[in-house]
Amino acid sequence: MKTIKFAAVALALAAIGSSNAAVITFQTGSSGAGPLATADDYRSVVDAAVVGGHSTVLGSYDNVSNNSIFGAGSTNIAFKSTIDFGLSAAGTYSFRAGVDFGRGGAVFLDGSAVALNTNDMWWNYDYNTANGSFLINNQALSAGNHTLTIYGLEGCCDGGQQVQYAAAGNAFQSFNADTLAPVPEPETYAMLLGGLALVGAYSRRRNNKA
Repeated sequence: MKTIKFAAVALALAAIGSSNAAVITFQTGSSGAGPLATADDYRSVVDAAVVGGHSTVLGSYDNVSNNSIFGAGSTNIAFKSTIDFGLSAAGTYSFRAGVDFGRGGAVFLDGSAVALNTNDMWWNYDYNTANGSFLINNQALSAGNHTLTIYGLEGCCDGGQQVQYAAAGNAFQSFNADTLAPVPEPETYAMLLGGLALVGAYSRRRNNKA
């Protein structure tokens, strides 16, 4: 019976702990593709390129590159960054990404294209650099979970990149594992309640025996 109790407690803690941070997945692969015509083209080419490539979950999206994260090369790189985050209440948010995409890229928010740039992009660590970053302003988002996905192609150099967000009226800040935590799904709450119910049932049985 002790095993059941420990399992129930672990289940409950897992349900709580699964929602304590934004999830930033950074993937790279190899692609020699040039500038593409549409956002969907960038998504298709990059999705294919990162299969079997490198992948990790970041603690912070600040000064990130293929070489600094994976120790990999600096030419013909396909980048895919997926940021899963949550809002406890509806609000208006803006996003910006300083990138090094020599062959352009695209940004999707909840599966819909919100930015496309087919030019040589290099922000040079300054958001005022012309043609160097993506800026997605004033997106009205509902309470719940959302996904920001950034696709890009780089021919050379592999400069450091950054992705930030800002709530309406607030300053921009970089995405990291302590911001905008995803909201638990209904099944997560059910798992938590189920674990607590098992703990309660075990406690009652112990009391009855006593």
